[in-house]
Amino acid sequence: MITLGVILLLIGFLANISILWQIGVALLVIGLVLAVLGGTGRRVGGRAHWF
Repeated sequence: MITLGVILLLIGFLANISILWQIGVALLVIGLVLAVLGGTGRRVGGRAHWF
């Protein structure tokens, strides 16, 4: 999710498309929050691991 957010940020910035920029920021923030929660050992969405 983090890599998809970065890719959309870059495409939105280079192509000057604001909706891609906004979606990229949202995905990046959500991905970072989930990564931090998963790194602290907390269950995310009721699951201990996402395989």
